[in-house]
Formats: sequence, C-alpha cells, structure tokens
Amino acid sequence: MTPTPAQVIVLATPVFLGLIALEFVVGWRRGRNTYRLADAINSIGLGMLSQVVGLFTRVANIGLYTWVFQHVAIAPLPVDAWWVWLGGLLLYDFCYYWLHRFGHTMALFWAAHVVHHQSEDYNLSTALRQTGSGWIAGWVFYLPMAVLGVPPLVFGTVALIDLLYQYWVHTQQIGKLGWFDRWFCSPSNHRVHHAVNPKYLDKNYGGILIVWDRLFGSFVEEDDAEPCVYGTIKPLRSWDPVWANLAFYAEILRDCWYTRSWSDKLRRWFAPPGWRPADVAARFPGEAFELQRVPYDIPLAPARQAAAVATFLAAMGGTLVLLWFAHQLPLATLAAGALGVVALLWTAGRVCSPTIS
Repeated sequence: MTPTPAQVIVLATPVFLGLIALEFVVGWRRGRNTYRLADAINSIGLGMLSQVVGLFTRVANIGLYTWVFQHVAIAPLPVDAWWVWLGGLLLYDFCYYWLHRFGHTMALFWAAHVVHHQSEDYNLSTALRQTGSGWIAGWVFYLPMAVLGVPPLVFGTVALIDLLYQYWVHTQQIGKLGWFDRWFCSPSNHRVHHAVNPKYLDKNYGGILIVWDRLFGSFVEEDDAEPCVYGTIKPLRSWDPVWANLAFYAEILRDCWYTRSWSDKLRRWFAPPGWRPADVAARFPGEAFELQRVPYDIPLAPARQAAAVATFLAAMGGTLVLLWFAHQLPLATLAAGALGVVALLWTAGRVCSPTIS
C-alpha cells in the first residue's frame, strides 16, 4: 500500500531526529553547539503543529488544485512520463520561489511564513519549524501548474520532494560547497536567507535551485566577514506555539483597528510587512531594531527541563499516531486528538516560559 503524505512524514521522522542528534554531537565536539533545549522543543513542536493542522487543510488544498486541473487545464499531461515529473519539480520550485518571495514582501503571506523565521538559532530543528496557516492563501501560487496540466499526483509528490530537500540546508556545520552553491539552495545560501543583517535581509528564496534568485536579483552570497544573525526584526520572545502562529496576524488586526484610514486598513494586509499606517505608527511606535541582541532564553532547572521534554515527547507520540492513522479515523476522533496534541505543545511551551514559577 502506498503511504499517505502524512505517513511519509512519520517514516521520515527517525531520519530527522537522527540527523538532529548527529548535528548536535558534531557541534558539541567542534565547540560550536547551535542548540538550546527550549528553542529546539519550540521549533520541532511547531513542525508537529503544522502537520496536525495539515490533516484538516491538505485535502482542501489538493481538492482545489484537482478541481482546477479537471476543469481549467489547457492539456492534462501524462502521469507516466518521466519528463512530466522532472518538469513538474522544476515548475513547482519556480512557483515556490515566488510564494517564498511574497512571503517576505507582503504582510498577508509574511503572517504565515514568519513562524519559520522566529527562531534565533539556526540548526536542523529550525527546518521543522513550519507554519500552521500557510494554507490560507499560499495555494494560489501553485494553480498555474494545474492550468498547465500537471496531474495532482505529480503535484503532491514534487511538493513533498521540494519540502524534504530543504531540511538539510538548515545547518551551520556545513560550510561553502563551491560550484554547488552557484546552482542550488545550500546551507551557505540558506543561512543568508534566515539572517536579519541588513546586508542579507530578504534574499535567497530558492527552495531547491538558487538559480531563480540569480535570475531575479534576490541573491546574496554569504560573507565570512559578516556572520549571520538569526531571527526576525521584531523578536517573538515566547515559547508558545499557538501565539507564534497568531502573533503577526494580531499585529495586523490591531493596526487595522486603530488606523482611521479605510484604505490603510486594506493596505496593511498587502503592503510590505514592515509598513504601518502613519497614525498608528505615531501612536504605537515599534521597537528599535538591534542586530546584536541577546537571544530570548532563560536557564531551566533540571526538573523543569525534564517536564518540558516529557510533555514534548508525549505530544510527539500523539502526533505520530494521528498522522499514521488519520485517513482511518472519524473526524470527531481526529479533531479530539489534534486538540490534545495542541494542548500538550502549549503546555511544553509554558513549562519553558520564564513567566512560570
């Protein structure tokens, strides 16, 4: 039996965790450890939350793609031709580049994508830090593939390949790779993408190929003389995975509520993420950007570390069970299980929070 996309993630999980453990050991032995417990729990937990939300939204997205393919496709392409699969992967990566670019240049899409950038560390756990709200509008960038006749099976498969490829580039333990860096998204190229240094900000959007960035003027090479500083311009300063997904939406809605201009209420959603209505910015000025800042963290007592890890592992177990059996479970059971996982992830975040005594 062919595994479902959710089951593929379950099967890949031991590989993800094994590589995280290997990266940690390599970093520790080199004296360049890039992990903090609370941050890693938060990042991996957000990946689990994203997958759980995907159980309820993936069908809708694929369903919409399938409807467009069936009713609007210019000429449906054969699913058994190798060139359709290769072309589908290249076309998906091209569409992903533009979704990713708009994810940094338009507030509506940044509100979803910001989750992936909130970590002030950069390691393989950061790769798993995914949004739970990308389904709201991100699907629109892939509809041209349906119009061009790329079959839904090909679309779903190449989407998973593109996503899995990007896992390994989230590391500081691999340096520059010569010619590979000129053509492909690589650890060096993607470190730039996650940096908030003014020199690096909003660059290197490619998923598999970095060629798109070179073609469309968004490429910057990593400079050894300017180390990358990771995170977002406005730090999240929270280990709450639910708030991580809602924080920027809340900022937009607050600005829309307080601005007196109806055009600015609309513009707030479609302008660059840093833009705010003048009257709101004057009334509620933002924090000054500091490049050299202390990452959000607090030392945890051993008992709290143990409690956080135990709660996190319980959430992981629940997530893996849900993903594996999701296609067999009644909707009510699936929803109850999803709420349980969310509650466990939220609890893990609270245990790691400095506000809990």
